[in-house]
Amino acid sequence: MNTEKKKEFLEEELKNLGKVAVAFSFGVDSTYLLKTAHDVLGENAVAITARAKCFPERETREAEEFCRKKGIKQIVFDFEPLSLEEFRSNVKNRCYFCKKALFSRIKDIAEENGIDNIIEGSNLDDLSDYRPGMQAIKELCVLSPLLDAKLKKSEIRLLSKEAGLKTFDKPSYACLASRFVYGEEINEEKLKMIERAENKLFSLGFSQFRVRLHGRLARIEVNKEDFSKIVEFADEITPYLKELGFSYISLDLSGYKTGSMNP
Repeated sequence: MNTEKKKEFLEEELKNLGKVAVAFSFGVDSTYLLKTAHDVLGENAVAITARAKCFPERETREAEEFCRKKGIKQIVFDFEPLSLEEFRSNVKNRCYFCKKALFSRIKDIAEENGIDNIIEGSNLDDLSDYRPGMQAIKELCVLSPLLDAKLKKSEIRLLSKEAGLKTFDKPSYACLASRFVYGEEINEEKLKMIERAENKLFSLGFSQFRVRLHGRLARIEVNKEDFSKIVEFADEITPYLKELGFSYISLDLSGYKTGSMNP
């Protein structure tokens, strides 16, 4: 099935659902899903966005701005993953417990607003990585229309570009907890350190990057073509990250890789 046929499949599936709550983070996938749902269902597509310490604040602000500009009803709620022992202690299947709590809350909000169907933006490529949170999504009967349509990330970017969405070339941003090695305690201080460190890289013009935390060591991942740029800004990055509380700052010579903590 080619990309256009997959798009038609997606639109037909959304049409059949009638009314949906879209778990919306302003990532590439959830933005395309929300835009398509709103095109097909109009006011019967509602965005639900979580505000949490493990999500960059700029992402939440951009999600709210997108919905305002598009005239999409959005419900924003506060979510506290640090209240979960499994999240704080950072067990290997941390994402399962976090997603279970997150989508349980989304499901409650949807039901309060008379919506039976909750949809989220997992795509076909997500099946190739370790994603224990997908088990929670299935258990809660949350639907994944992009996955059902067998859409890959590259296809979603292409369709997003055709739809005029500025997210078509947006770098992938995951929950800040993904910057921790499994077993290392997650707390508000460390999450804030990572968020501020990554905001610094963002302000310097880097697009795809991660700041991974190992104790008090920051392991910076950027695309290999950006290595020289990191060196260029080293005298600015190093003292800033040390002020945040990192003792050592390193560059991963393997370059940026999504899910690099999973192996």
